[in-house]
Amino acid sequence: MVASPILQTPRTRIRLAGQADAAKLLRYRVDNREHLAPWEPLREPAYYTLGHCAKTIADGRDNAMHDRGYPLFVFDHAEEAILATCTFANIVRGAFQACHLGYGVDARMQGQGLMREVLETGMAWAFGELRLHRIMANYLPRNERSAKLLASLGFEREGYAKWYLQIAGVWEDHILMALVCPGG
Repeated sequence: MVASPILQTPRTRIRLAGQADAAKLLRYRVDNREHLAPWEPLREPAYYTLGHCAKTIADGRDNAMHDRGYPLFVFDHAEEAILATCTFANIVRGAFQACHLGYGVDARMQGQGLMREVLETGMAWAFGELRLHRIMANYLPRNERSAKLLASLGFEREGYAKWYLQIAGVWEDHILMALVCPGG
């Protein structure tokens, strides 16, 4: 297991959540329910409960402990609120050394460069501490913000997947992107 990261950016602290953060996660989910709905799977009502948030945190810590994934939460410096999420998921070791990247940002923080700030720091950690070789990220063709963000971070288009994921209850196509560790 890699040590749990505590990363800093000029505006944030990035780390795994603990059980004391469950109420903050619930507030983030409820406040951003409509904002994130077009980009995520359908959510059951239980998703917006404190119990589900506590389970999400426990599952995430278990994934990190077993090096399967690192669901990082982006807090303000005082750690009073969650501003965004950044997850390095589906980690495959061996000859691949790769993961999938997922992220989301609070509606109030959108368009302020926060996600770029967070992803630059998180990806440096993933390539460094986790020693990953490839980070893959996929986005809906209509998600222009993600397209621009990933391109600005150096991701390259690798493909187009028809009916790739079920988003908001509909099977959606995705553009497949990847970034290979600088320097190999």
